[in-house]
Amino acid sequence: MGEGSTALHRAPGLASMTGLPNVHVKRESLNPTGSFKARGMAVAVSRAKELGAKRLVAPSAGNAAGALAAYAAAAGVPATLVMPSDAPLANQIEVVVAGGELILLDGLISDCARLGRAIAEKLNAFDLSTLKEPYRIEGKKTMGLELAEQLEWRLPDAIVYPTGGGTGLIGMWKAFDELEAMGLIGPERPRMFSIQVEGCAPIVRAFNDGKRFAEPWENAQTAAAGLRVPAAIGDFLMLDCLRASKGAAIAVPEQELRPTQLKLASAGLGYLSLETAAAVAALPHLLQQRRIDRKDLVVVFDTGAGFKSDPPSDLRLPVPVPNDPARWDEVIFRIG
Repeated sequence: MGEGSTALHRAPGLASMTGLPNVHVKRESLNPTGSFKARGMAVAVSRAKELGAKRLVAPSAGNAAGALAAYAAAAGVPATLVMPSDAPLANQIEVVVAGGELILLDGLISDCARLGRAIAEKLNAFDLSTLKEPYRIEGKKTMGLELAEQLEWRLPDAIVYPTGGGTGLIGMWKAFDELEAMGLIGPERPRMFSIQVEGCAPIVRAFNDGKRFAEPWENAQTAAAGLRVPAAIGDFLMLDCLRASKGAAIAVPEQELRPTQLKLASAGLGYLSLETAAAVAALPHLLQQRRIDRKDLVVVFDTGAGFKSDPPSDLRLPVPVPNDPARWDEVIFRIG
């Protein structure tokens, strides 16, 4: 459906906002379904159909559900999506509009995964859960291939990536190894940074504790649905690449997400997701901790469009203006 080949945007507004003159944004929100999940599902659904799958199933906190529903419809294969009942409404609507079978569960994505596995076993459905099959990561890998190509076969000094299940990080790390094996890049690697939110930060905790596996996060909470993943099956793969790259995992406060989202829009970057806002909110912390330098070429991943998140509860839209020219002076006076 036209997934991939997203812009690598040198964003002057973000540079001014962060004091990083060489910061770029990889615009994954421009994919057909509004997030980077389109890449993985394009490959996974195509391969599943090729291998004869008659029904697909997957759990999702949001964007993966919309992507699977869209690509399953394009492939003509029925898909069942299991989502937390408080998943963003835009993602729920996306599934239903595309003809996917939506199941809402009172629980977290880890609970949805258990129900998804039961559906797969009982109905002989092909399970497209994160890292439960090998093809979604092959689609995510193309982010790393594109990044190298767009930077004329060099890699950035740092990659800042909002992390839930973490397949984006894992896929890019795999891509860099393969590019080196083909002789297209050298052995240098970017410092990889996994960004989570303080209300759900299992990878950060494991990284700081020096562990290779992350314990599940109890009572996971954040408005950034894609980051509300209490246990990632690829935890050790993420932690391996973070350490090998001399990167890190950091958590940002929940209260920084909405203000950062607003600042990004005001700085001319458009309406970006809360997950992207988390990655941007991490930049001052990374600078303060001297994990990145102001001269570094830094790539921040914009993983999803803001309109797919639920709006803030305190958002107030204006009252409609009467269609009466005699009263328009009141409006002009008010805004002037």
